Order: sequence, then C-alpha cells, then structure tokens
Amino acid sequence: MSYKRLTPCIFIENGKAIRWFDDKEVIAEDVVALAKHYCNMGADELIIFDLSDSDEEHAEAISLMKKVTHSISIPMIAGGNIKTQDDVKKILYAGAKRAILNFSKAVSFELIEEVSKKFGKERIAVSLNDFDTLFKQQHLIEEYSYEIVFMHRLDLNSVVNVTEIPCVVLTDTMEQHEILKILKSDGVKGVSGLYISQLDMDFNAFKTICDENNIQMTSFESQMEFSEFKLNKEGLLPVIAQDYRTNEVLMLGYMNKEAFEHTVKTGRMTYYSRSQKKQRLKGISSGHFQYVKSLTIDCDKDTLLAKVDQIGPACHTGNHSCFYQPIVGADVDTKNSLQVLESMYKSIAEQKKNPQKDSDTTSLFDKGLDKILKKIGKKTAEVIIAAKNPNPDEIKSELSDFLYHAIVLMVEKGITWDDIIDEFENR
Repeated sequence: MSYKRLTPCIFIENGKAIRWFDDKEVIAEDVVALAKHYCNMGADELIIFDLSDSDEEHAEAISLMKKVTHSISIPMIAGGNIKTQDDVKKILYAGAKRAILNFSKAVSFELIEEVSKKFGKERIAVSLNDFDTLFKQQHLIEEYSYEIVFMHRLDLNSVVNVTEIPCVVLTDTMEQHEILKILKSDGVKGVSGLYISQLDMDFNAFKTICDENNIQMTSFESQMEFSEFKLNKEGLLPVIAQDYRTNEVLMLGYMNKEAFEHTVKTGRMTYYSRSQKKQRLKGISSGHFQYVKSLTIDCDKDTLLAKVDQIGPACHTGNHSCFYQPIVGADVDTKNSLQVLESMYKSIAEQKKNPQKDSDTTSLFDKGLDKILKKIGKKTAEVIIAAKNPNPDEIKSELSDFLYHAIVLMVEKGITWDDIIDEFENR
C-alpha cells in the first residue's frame, strides 16, 4: 500500500522565510523555528529552497539548512542556487536527505550524472516546471534521480503513464479538494505548497481528513496488527524506550491500541496513562517529545522496544533517563563512548548558553574564536611532543585536553557529533 506524505516548504531569502517564489512577504524571521513548528505539528518531511542571489546569501542559507536538520526529526530535501557538484555536496553535508536539481536550467542536465555517480542516485531529486521537460529529459531523470518535485499543477495521469519515479507536487492551490485530488493520484508520494505550508496547519488533523477520503497517510507502516501482541492483565502492552544514539534505556511506558496506532501514524511516542486512564502524547506539555526511529517486538510479542530521538530529558524529574537510582550492586563500568562525548558536548554548550563565573570554558567563549584556535594550536603541539614520550599516560592526557578544546570549537561553530559522524559516513 502506498502511504502519502505532507511536506511543507520553506523559501529562504536574505536569511528569512518568505511566502512563495514570487511573493516576498516575510512569514518568519526565524527559519529554524519555523521548521521546528512544522515538525512539531506533524509534518512528514520538509522542502527548503534557497532563493539567494549572492554567494554570501547562499552560504547563509546552507548554514540555516544545517541548523534546521539539527532541530527537526523529519527528513529534509533542499535545492536552489545549485550550479556545481560542490553546491550539491554542501546541501547534502548540511544534512539534507536529497538535493534538488532545477531542470528548468540547462546546467542541471550536465550536472545530474556527475552528482548521481558521486553521491548516489537516492540522494538526488529533480524539480520540473512542465511536462515537456519530463518527456525530453526522461532518460536522465530516470537513470540519475530518485524522485521528482513538480513545481505546479499538471496532468498527473499523464505523468504516471510516462515514468514510475515517485513525485511530490508543490502547488499554489489553497483548495482542500484539490490537495485531496492530488494525493489520490497514483505515483504521487506527497504534496507541498501554499496550503500545506500554512502556519496554522494541523497535519495530524488533516491526515484524519485524508483517511476519511481513503488516502493512507502515515510516517510509518506497522508490519503487525495490535491484536497480534500479548497484552498484560490490564490489557496494555509494556514499552521500553531507548535512546537510538547511545542505546541508553530511557523509560518504561504502556500502550493500548489507540496509543500504538497514534504512535505509528504520527511518528511520535504516545503512551496510555494508567493514572489518567487515557492516551497521552509524550512531551505534549513539556516539549520533550520522543520521535520514533524504530519499533521492535520481542520474541514473546509481549514487550515493545522503541528506539527514539529524545528531545530533552525523558524523566519528569529532569533526568535524561528514568533509571538513575542504583539500589543493588557496586558501580560497574557501563561507559558508553558516544554517551560520554554527547554529555561533554551538552555540558560545554550549556556553559556557552549560560556562562559560569570562574569557568575556563566560559572564559574561552568570552575571549572568542581566536583564543579557542590558539588553545587548539598549543594542544596540538603538546600532543605531538607527548607522542614521542614512551609514557602512554602522557599521550592520553594530552589527547583528552585536545579533544576538550576541539569540542569547545565545535560548539562555537555550531558543529555537532552527528555532523562529524555524517562526515565519516560520506567518506
């Protein structure tokens, strides 16, 4: 079964979000906050277009894309101002799932094979303004791209007859019945544009309307029905939530059928509150949402494991995990390398946000980038000297100091561990 997606779009010009290609009204001063708003309201993915005219504005737009991908848990595809392979690289390295080549420009015809072979076909999309371009460039599009973004309304039945590549339709219509008609079309995997990008759009409510019109809308598709699970005496399914990055166990909750289906449909963890006797979206009051990465049932089908992207602490006490009180046994070495590095990063970032008196870290941030770079240069030299020393403790100490200052630089420049891991993977 084909599941459809709701994909709001953001047009960046001069660092701000404007309404449309030819409508320069600013709808949001803060692009990142707008992206987070769409994500929290239930959007399935996001399209961003860079409408910059200068290299300086283009660099600012790329920076905003990177900040967006760190702030949302839904996929982002992005395009605009792409002229070279390096432009595609910058967009992908900013965290975009795919880069969009504008096929109204001849330079994209020459570029698509190169970037497809370099980064992979699945990382490339094309935008089309008319059916004629699809017909003329069909071979290039099908061989070197993964999806099509149609930039206006067109005869979708004709498109389906020409190509099997899934498409997203970006339209300026504000008519709900037109949106539903587009979503019912075979080959259309999602819809975007003015209607979908309304600031007061409740995507979950609109998905209900879509369901009533026999259009399947969901972020995930469960391979099992809730009736196949073995429930406890209360008729509930126990759920263990685990941080997908560090594998840290965060909490234990419970689901009834409605909570499970809401979780699958929205991609956000929803539990059944035994005290309130109703389903409750995790984070609805605190903003500490849990975004689903995967759901796995155990061998007896009586316990669900949810790997999630946890926003803020999972526990109502303010602790990251509900499991923070040891009661039996001595301390054991349970260090998780990534967890330690993430914790150090968060601690340093917190000191940048909330300076502390007599703190070396705060002092570095106060003195600025040049001071941080000077420290890194000094620590690099000390690492080299220590490496010549046969005492392994010295090199461990100097590398630790170097890494600390490197993390300070990461925080100063807005680079996260995810950026570093993505860079390793791309290599």
